[in-house]
Amino acid sequence: MTSSRYSPARPAATTPFDQDERLRWVERISHLLDSQFSVPGTKWRFGLDPLMSFIPIVGGIPSLAVSGVLILTMMRHGASGAVVVRMVLNVLLDTLVGAIPILGTIFDFAYKANDRNVRLLRAHYQEGKHQGSGKGLLLVALLGLLAIFGLIIWGLWAAGVWLWHFGESQQWV
Repeated sequence: MTSSRYSPARPAATTPFDQDERLRWVERISHLLDSQFSVPGTKWRFGLDPLMSFIPIVGGIPSLAVSGVLILTMMRHGASGAVVVRMVLNVLLDTLVGAIPILGTIFDFAYKANDRNVRLLRAHYQEGKHQGSGKGLLLVALLGLLAIFGLIIWGLWAAGVWLWHFGESQQWV
């Protein structure tokens, strides 16, 4: 005799999203990044993304990379161009604001770009619009992510040059 209270609490697969293991993987990784942990006694949840932002300078890079992989996976499994653009904008906003010291960390705890992207894709699937491959936007998404990475590198280089010149001018005083 088996009791239903010992069965997994997972709902039955009702959409193609739920039936595709790769899309469920995207959902699990998104949950890990944005809402894996909770503060006891509250409904407030957070994930690894805001915790990584405590690492100076490079903390946002792993999150950006994983978000990019999640978007590419979603693109390959039916996200339309409009949905992919919204996903990329979510990640760009999360990355750019998240790069601001202190304010960015607070923002990372509140703005959950990956969870938002999974909700966008779920809604897209529920509307039955998941037929497109999304491959046409692959180049645009990659270029956007490369541009962000380039801006980060440029910012680090500019800060290094400024510090070098500042240090050099202090030697003459």
